[in-house]
Amino acid sequence: MCLGVPGKLVSISEQDGLPMGKVDFGGIRKDVCLAYTPEARVGQYVLVHVGFALSVIDEQEAEEIFSYLRQIEAAAQSESPAKPESQTGQSLPPSR
Repeated sequence: MCLGVPGKLVSISEQDGLPMGKVDFGGIRKDVCLAYTPEARVGQYVLVHVGFALSVIDEQEAEEIFSYLRQIEAAAQSESPAKPESQTGQSLPPSR
C-alpha cells in the first residue's frame, strides 16, 4: 500500500533535464519531481508519493484527503498517550 499526500505547487523549475516543483504541504515545502505530471501548473494541487507528483487533483479533492488524514491523526492521538509537541511533528493544514 502507498500513501499519496496532496500539496500545492508553488513553483516550477528544471533540474538535470527533469521538471521539478516546490510543493507546499501545510507549511513544509519540498522539492518534487514533476516528470509524471507535465501538465501541472503553479497553484494547482498534486498528489505526491516518495518525491514524485503522480497526478494533478483539484482543490476539493485535496481538501477531502486532508479531512481523512485529520480523522486518522485524531483517532491515533485518542488511542495513544499524549506526546510532547516536539515529538508529534507538523500537523495537517487547518480545514477551511
